[in-house]
Amino acid sequence: MKDREIPAVIDRLAGKDKVRILFVCLGNICRSPAAEGVMRAKAEERGVAGHLEIDSAGLYGGHAGELPDRRMRVHAFQRGYSLDHRSRPVREADFERFDLIVAMDHSNYDRLRAMAPTVEDEEKVVRMIDFVKGFPQCDCVPDPYYDGAEGFELVLDLLEDGCVNLLDHLEV
Repeated sequence: MKDREIPAVIDRLAGKDKVRILFVCLGNICRSPAAEGVMRAKAEERGVAGHLEIDSAGLYGGHAGELPDRRMRVHAFQRGYSLDHRSRPVREADFERFDLIVAMDHSNYDRLRAMAPTVEDEEKVVRMIDFVKGFPQCDCVPDPYYDGAEGFELVLDLLEDGCVNLLDHLEV
C-alpha cells in the first residue's frame, strides 16, 4: 500500500495559534469520543492542549446526551484515557466553528462532505485514517460496536497512531 496523502487543509492549519478539531463517527459513542479523549491526552502530554479545541459528534442523533459506550470507556481507561463526553449530533454550525472535521470511515466522510454548506467547509472534512502510519492494512477506523474486545483495542491503536501524527502535522 502506498503512503497516505495528508489532506491539503493541514498545510493551512500548521502553526495556527488555535486549531479547532471535531471528530465524527456514526453515533458519537465509540470512535469519535475515543478520538477526542486520545487527542486531548496526547496534546496534554506535549503541552499544547491550550492550542487546541477538541470535540466530537455523530451523524446519528439517537444517542444524544449519552456517555460513550461502556466497553469503549473500559478499554480507554485501561490505557489511561478518560472518556466523559456526552454524545451529540453534528450541526451545520460545526462547519463554521471547526477548522478540521475528522471522519472515522468512508461513509462518515461522504455524509459530512455532503452536509458541508460551502466548498471551503467541504475541504475541512478529512479521514482519520489519512494520519495513521502504522496500520497500512486498514482503510478506515472501523466501528467496533458489534465486535468483541479486539475491535475496541484496534480502534484505540489506530487513534493513538493517528492522533500523534495529526499533532505532528499541525505543528502546534
